[in-house]
Amino acid sequence: MDKPKQGFAGLWNISFGFFGIQIGFALQNANMSRVFQSLGSSIDDLSALWVAAPLTGLLVQPIVGHLSDRTWLGRLGRRRPYFLAGATLSALALLGMPQSDGLLMAALLLWMLDASLNISMEPFRAFVGDMLRKDQHIIGYAVQTAFIGAGAVVGSLFPYMLDHLGVPNVAAAGQVPDTVRYSFWAGGAALLAAVLWTVLTTREYTPDQMRAFADADDAAATAPDLAGRAIGPCFAWIGVGAVIALFVALWAMEKEVYLLAGLLTGYGLARLIAILLARAGRSAHMLAHIVADIGGMPPIMRQLAWIQFFSWSALFIMWIHTTPVVAQYMFGSADPASAAYQAGGNWVGVLFSVYNGVAAVAALTLLPWVAARIGKARTHALCLVAGAAGFGSFLVVRDPDLLLLSEVGIGIAWASILAMPYAMLASSLPQAKLGVYMGVFNIFVVLPQLLVATAMGSIMKAFFPGDPIWTMAFAAATLLLAALATLRIRA
Repeated sequence: MDKPKQGFAGLWNISFGFFGIQIGFALQNANMSRVFQSLGSSIDDLSALWVAAPLTGLLVQPIVGHLSDRTWLGRLGRRRPYFLAGATLSALALLGMPQSDGLLMAALLLWMLDASLNISMEPFRAFVGDMLRKDQHIIGYAVQTAFIGAGAVVGSLFPYMLDHLGVPNVAAAGQVPDTVRYSFWAGGAALLAAVLWTVLTTREYTPDQMRAFADADDAAATAPDLAGRAIGPCFAWIGVGAVIALFVALWAMEKEVYLLAGLLTGYGLARLIAILLARAGRSAHMLAHIVADIGGMPPIMRQLAWIQFFSWSALFIMWIHTTPVVAQYMFGSADPASAAYQAGGNWVGVLFSVYNGVAAVAALTLLPWVAARIGKARTHALCLVAGAAGFGSFLVVRDPDLLLLSEVGIGIAWASILAMPYAMLASSLPQAKLGVYMGVFNIFVVLPQLLVATAMGSIMKAFFPGDPIWTMAFAAATLLLAALATLRIRA
């Protein structure tokens, strides 16, 4: 059997919830550095404060993917319970964020917000694969990308629009401006409403139907046997983590680099425990399943992992550093309490809305047209080069209006990053493990974010103190590396 072909209404309903989720991500990405600095953070500490977000995604997404593959709650379905739970918690975090009375409270709420957004987001990636047949995967992820872009435009423009409506955009030291406060509250309501639309207008296929849709390769797909795996590599991971921790202590590196050491050590321990569980006959344990699935990634997924790693390194650099870069170099102020800095923060919201708007249009028009002519991989490489050019232009442009052109290239890259890797991947994954593999794939979205959050502060302090413009050069370089890696794929 094959799944029925979805029309426009079906494609809309399947992905509309992502419109709300991306409003939440856009408010977070465009405003959290501003919130942290308004509450007293220095520019050198921003990366460390952002660590909570990617760390949460790293832990949450594979677990939620594994669980959602095995969930069935009758009429509520398989993925939709996670949409609903994540959206409710995200709305509560957005409600509380502007009320933060210190950096600790803001960082904890960022952790809660990112965890909740990931609980909703990861199953949405698998939901497209669940609901659509393989010949609709490109258009399915393109529609999802269009909603991501549209949601990000709305979320990014909230503070700018409120400022023009007369809402105060400057607050006393240690407080968040009302433009940001009201934006977070409105965004929480919009997020919850959009996810409810998808929950109420879609109906998932039952487990019996999904088994009927699965092809022979899907049915035969199994994870590698962990019981026969050597435990030596586990200790190698643990050792690398210990060596990094030692270097941090001896060379007085930034303390957040300890997190990178802890993650490597933690992976080695998790792998060791999973192998020991499998040898004890407990291979059905969730940890054993997830570790086995990481080891059993399909070849194309391994290739795409490097591309995701480099691409998302650039994006996370952008989200952390665009506000201080634009405020300092284009608006002439690095003081978060100044009107010029806050005006720069609002302009970043406009810039982010432009790249997301470009992405929404490019996903439905440019990407399918180009991919039909030169293939998905070459299309993705070309888009990544356009993004690298956009980031590179920050080094020479000083007129804030001209940055709108820079955002066009970044928007084209963003559209492709959100659509093409998933379109290439979804058709090659077994349906029964779509959720967990999408979660594992997103590890390679999160790892570069953690690397940027733990290492970028040390690099900037050591080589470019007080000169954050060079972060954009790093972003351009990593996108070029991603483009080169893409050329190895035949798709």
